[in-house]
Amino acid sequence: MGRATISDVAREAGVSVTTVSRYINGNYQKMSPRTRALIAESVKRLEYHPSASARRMRQQETHVIGLIVGDISNVFSSLLFKGIYRQLQPAGYDVMLMNADNSVIQEHDQINRLLSQQVDGLIVQPSAKHFVAYQSIVQAKKPLVMVDREPEDLPEDISMVTANNEVSCKRLGDHLARLGYSNIVVFSRIGSEISAQTRRIEGFRDSAARNDKLFLHVELNQHDNAWLKQTIATSLKHVKGPTVFISLMGPLLFDILACLRELHIEFPQDVGLVSFDDWRWSQYVADGIYLLEQDPQALGRAAACNLMEQVDAARQVPALGPYRASKRITLDVRSVPAHSLRDE
Repeated sequence: MGRATISDVAREAGVSVTTVSRYINGNYQKMSPRTRALIAESVKRLEYHPSASARRMRQQETHVIGLIVGDISNVFSSLLFKGIYRQLQPAGYDVMLMNADNSVIQEHDQINRLLSQQVDGLIVQPSAKHFVAYQSIVQAKKPLVMVDREPEDLPEDISMVTANNEVSCKRLGDHLARLGYSNIVVFSRIGSEISAQTRRIEGFRDSAARNDKLFLHVELNQHDNAWLKQTIATSLKHVKGPTVFISLMGPLLFDILACLRELHIEFPQDVGLVSFDDWRWSQYVADGIYLLEQDPQALGRAAACNLMEQVDAARQVPALGPYRASKRITLDVRSVPAHSLRDE
């Protein structure tokens, strides 16, 4: 039998490789006496001896993970951070949170800062359209997980955790067609080079085309509510048949609701109303608003778990690096029916 590895010890003790690494490195602060005893017994029974290269690698670890989000003011970012932190903190990692403010330049500076801090890995909600913006992370051989937004040319060996935005929107678009809606009006506010909203737009566009429905896309960008109010009024004057308004992000729904109230437009009587919403506050509006709901905390947990798998992979065989443990993970977007649609 060959020499025991850290994975053998983890399996024998019934704990994670990260927990064994913390034990060997003397990091006992968040470890129960029972866990320490199990690992110690397994180390002794398997006659495990850390290699010199593994010891050098542990000495270089900071137990800090860098997280860059696109917009820290968005509730999505707060919930994403919560999911990541709750997964990493018990494993002995601190999380350094950065806000790119949807700026490629600011994001670039933050990547450089995190790399200079020798973080053990990075989780990034990207603001750049092309992956070249993240090449410095790969060159540094740092574990990396992209979350929520996917660059167009993302390499196959880089982890991506996202929601099934396009598929869920196609599914809902087909449902709206069955309910008899003739016009699908989609509202977005895209503040960066890439956005999960783009996939959602494509899903609704595809469904409308297949069902022979009118599709309109309204991009707010920097426009104010006066412009939005006028656009809503104009669109309703120029379409025929039942119309549904779809907000592709929770914060935008506030603005749409304000405009509908000023225009004395009611739902579902005058228009149908649907929104993406990550925290369900809209259930308290009227009789509730039909939601497409992703789970930012679940996205965060999945991203954090894979990042730790990459850290472990690099620790076990440094020469092969972390990316052999990369994964593509897609989580479901759930429909939450409510009475903001006809016949719901």
